[in-house]
Amino acid sequence: MPPAGARPVSAYEQDGPGWAAEIREAVVVMVAVALCGVPLGLLWLRLAPRVPLIADVSGSNWVVYLKDTEGEQAIGVDGTFTLLALAFGVLSAVVVFLVRRRGGVPLVVALCVGGLLGSLLAWRLGVWLGPEQDVVAHAKAVGKGVTFPAPLKLQALGALLAWSLTALLVHLGLTALFGPRDPEMYGPAVDGAHGYGDGAHGHGSHG
Repeated sequence: MPPAGARPVSAYEQDGPGWAAEIREAVVVMVAVALCGVPLGLLWLRLAPRVPLIADVSGSNWVVYLKDTEGEQAIGVDGTFTLLALAFGVLSAVVVFLVRRRGGVPLVVALCVGGLLGSLLAWRLGVWLGPEQDVVAHAKAVGKGVTFPAPLKLQALGALLAWSLTALLVHLGLTALFGPRDPEMYGPAVDGAHGYGDGAHGHGSHG
C-alpha cells in the first residue's frame, strides 16, 4: 500500500519517458530517416533507365526529340523510384520499431515526415546529379544525330508519398503484432477476491 499522502503514479509515468523525451526522440528519428534520402537518390540515379534523346538542326534551330517514341524508359524512371521508396519505407519502419518498440504518436509522425523529406531529398539529388537539364545545350555539346540521355525526371509526383505511407503501415502493423501491451486496468485478485490495483477495494465479507 502506498504511503499516506503519496500521489498515485500512472503506468505511463512508470514505463514511459514522458513527452519531452518522446519529442526529442522523434526529432532524431525524423532527421535520421530524412538523411536516408541521400542513398535513395544515389540508387535512383544509378538504377533508373535512361530516356534516349536525339537532336537535329532545322535551319538555325536545334530540335530535340525522343529517339524511341514507343519506349517505356520514362515509366521505368518513376517505377524505379517508387520501388526503392517502398523498400526504404519498410526498412526504416523496421529499424525504428526495433530501436523504439513502445512507439507513440510523435514517433509515427516523425517517421512519416522523415520519409517525405527523404523522398524530396532523393528526388532533387537525383535530378541534380543526373544528366544535363538544358537539353538544347546538351544536344549542341554532343552534336547532331548523337544520342544522349534526357534529364532525370519524376513524372508521377505521388511516388514521393510511397516511403511515408509504407513506413506508416509497416510500423503500425509491427506495433500491433509485437509491440508492448497496455497494463491491465485491474490488478490481480487479492485473497481470492477481485480487487483493484492496490487491493484496497476488494469484495470481501464484512464481519
